[in-house]
Amino acid sequence: MSRRNIRSARRPPPDPELLDIAEYVINGEITSAEAYETARYCLMDALGCGLLALQYPACTKLLGPIVPGADMSGGVKIPGTHYRLDPVQAAFSIGSMIRWLDYNDTWLAAEWGHPSDNLGGILAVADYLARAEAVSGRREMNMRSVLTAMIKAHEIQGIIALENSFNRVGLDHVLLVRLATAAVVTGLLGGNREDIVNVLSQAWIDGSALRTYRHAPNTGSRKSWAAGDATARGVRLALLSMTGEMGYPSALSAPTWGFEDVLYAGKKLKFSRGYGSYVMENVLFKLAYPAEFHGQTAVEAAMVLHPEVRDRPGTVDKVVIETQQAGARIIDKTGPLDNPADRDHCLQYMVAVALIFGRLSATDYEDAVAADPRIDTLRAKMQVSENEQFSRDYLDPRKRSIGNSVQVFFTDGSRTKPVQVEYPIGHRRRRSEGLPALVRKFEAALATRFAPRQAERIKNACSSQARLEAMPVDTFMDHWVL
Repeated sequence: MSRRNIRSARRPPPDPELLDIAEYVINGEITSAEAYETARYCLMDALGCGLLALQYPACTKLLGPIVPGADMSGGVKIPGTHYRLDPVQAAFSIGSMIRWLDYNDTWLAAEWGHPSDNLGGILAVADYLARAEAVSGRREMNMRSVLTAMIKAHEIQGIIALENSFNRVGLDHVLLVRLATAAVVTGLLGGNREDIVNVLSQAWIDGSALRTYRHAPNTGSRKSWAAGDATARGVRLALLSMTGEMGYPSALSAPTWGFEDVLYAGKKLKFSRGYGSYVMENVLFKLAYPAEFHGQTAVEAAMVLHPEVRDRPGTVDKVVIETQQAGARIIDKTGPLDNPADRDHCLQYMVAVALIFGRLSATDYEDAVAADPRIDTLRAKMQVSENEQFSRDYLDPRKRSIGNSVQVFFTDGSRTKPVQVEYPIGHRRRRSEGLPALVRKFEAALATRFAPRQAERIKNACSSQARLEAMPVDTFMDHWVL
């Protein structure tokens, strides 16, 4: 064999993508007051979503210790419950609660995702560290540290997602949750640059889940706990790396065996933007409807048309929906819908419920509502197509709109006007309108789980930026337990 065909066993320098993230986690200074304020609202919204999920047995059956009796004395407190858990299982429980109803924040780009999914791992580790500090008498882990970690996790997940589409090769976006959680949690644990490079290499080597559980014919409830699983895995990898476990410097770029060759169709990851606070500042909130984000503006449009349809859904001839390319790929779905996870990722189902009932809530995905024959009758009359301008504006960094339009045609030849909505209420361009709605959503979520006095304590803790940032993490988490 020719010597030039023998591959050297010498370890290369770490992939630059790993070094860039490690440098950001260690030395990246967040100076944006807007980012910190948005992170506070994001914290409120994500935990409120978690409380709402506790109304659903399909979620609560997964929470708590992995086996009965495996609670941890002095462990991480799980909001809205009595559980005390180790950081890994706590991350799974908190992360699964937050993601369960598909109602927490969203980031849309070449890849999609929900950056507050990382809060499961961040809160679990921060609370674990704060309780250890309380025993030793040190008090350094405060909620500003949590908000900083949130900003950085949002940024890592979102910047990678800007130009790198893992869904195009069949991989699920929770890969990015594992990466971001692993990096920022290692930082919280006191890891240095080498530790963070090592944990990132481990996270890339894990590969990713397949997206098949998000799409017909396999859509199912794993999509509601996959992010909890990913953030918990990030915590586990961080704890392993902090023991000094070795890393793998060319985990991305190694010929034949690296992530890019094995799972990314031989393509190189692309980046044209550095890490700062852009993602948190521009994150999208789901404030009106618990629905896949590409359909949010379609539901808003359908709500406008509801008064013209509610009394005569049986006379509808067709419903014409124009959406972006991503919406057409993900949530244009015909045929039987077998479970709530299937329905909340169906554009036609969401629009039908809004047109008929003038609402869309998590309970509208349950079997009792789905059994109404008017929904499937109306779904069968829907025509979904891509609007190329919506697709261009979706990717335009100056706009990042998520446009949809809906028009209803009746059998007597009459029709509604087409209603077009480009920016959902949770968009940065609608922040002044959206933040009061976020607070109302948060307060309504608190009322589902806590007595008025406890709910008021939580609201007070979250209402002041300065008060929240100064609060020890364990004190904050104590507010949320039953």
